[in-house]
Amino acid sequence: MTNGQAAGSRGLAPSLKVLLGLAAAVIVLVGMSLGRELIGPLAVAAVIVIICNPVRRPLERLGLPGWLATTAVILLSWAVLIVLALMLAYAGVEFANLVVDYYDELRQTVENVHALLTELGLETQIVQTVTSIFTPSNIVRLISQFGSGTLAVLTALFFIFAYAIFMSADASRFGRAAREFGSSARSGIRRVAAFNSSVRRYYVVNAVFGLIVAVIDGLALWWLGIPAPIVWAILAFVTNFVPNIGFVLGLVPPMILALVVSGWPMMIGVVVIYSVVNVVLQVLVQPKFVSDAVNLSLTLSFFSVLFWTFIIGPLGAILSIPLTLLVRALILEGDPGATWLRWLSGDDTAVPAAVDGKR
Repeated sequence: MTNGQAAGSRGLAPSLKVLLGLAAAVIVLVGMSLGRELIGPLAVAAVIVIICNPVRRPLERLGLPGWLATTAVILLSWAVLIVLALMLAYAGVEFANLVVDYYDELRQTVENVHALLTELGLETQIVQTVTSIFTPSNIVRLISQFGSGTLAVLTALFFIFAYAIFMSADASRFGRAAREFGSSARSGIRRVAAFNSSVRRYYVVNAVFGLIVAVIDGLALWWLGIPAPIVWAILAFVTNFVPNIGFVLGLVPPMILALVVSGWPMMIGVVVIYSVVNVVLQVLVQPKFVSDAVNLSLTLSFFSVLFWTFIIGPLGAILSIPLTLLVRALILEGDPGATWLRWLSGDDTAVPAAVDGKR
């Protein structure tokens, strides 16, 4: 082989590796999308077990048997799941009742908005597209789809409960890894522990701020006289786990209900209150704590919401940050040459490591 051919083959090898890596990634993502009914519950169970697993440590320090500590993790995981399921079920039923109770008012509001947009000179297709989204028939169809999906939700909960048992039992083995494998597994154990810690901090921070936002929003809506303020408080709490766009998702339903019930001034009041709470807590305060917990850039956080929602459905929006952290831990954090990519993703801890490596 000539020198030119050898140089060409050496140049081709990295390109071939990149292409093979991209092809493998596409295959994995397509498989995840096709199996989203199993992947979604699996990811939810994993996150809940990661959050609840620290309850094992004080029990083990007290000298209690390992099976008892594992049982405590399982019961706590189930308790979290049951509370979340009851909250969402209550909110769904109340939302359906609201649509039925205000069906005529909602239809009249849609007609008024349609007329206003037409007077403003917007094209007919745009007006019809905007108003059709909020027509009572479409909302009723959404509720019927929600009802028909109840069985699928119960099936998913069954898988989550089962996954929680298995993962809680396996989590007890992780604590023995360092002792059984020694220094050879230290790097991998450290990455897994850091990932678990980041996931816990992320959801604890979001849960705390979500609870604060939900209480403030719920009390404000109750004071304004908006029907079912508890429903919208639950919605504000849940959507707080969706990075960047969660505020909008939590605002739209109570905003529309305020318009239907009391007109434009009340709708503007709801928007102002939600915006003030969002700017103070979710824009100025919360990102600092979230950034310290996960070290992800804002751009990557926003993109991860869209990406994982496309891959595994609505659950992807809530699980987007843990899934992105998992990908970074598996692909980037184990590669010494990927320091730049880690820093680009928002991991500021990669900079000192790179500097120390040069020294």
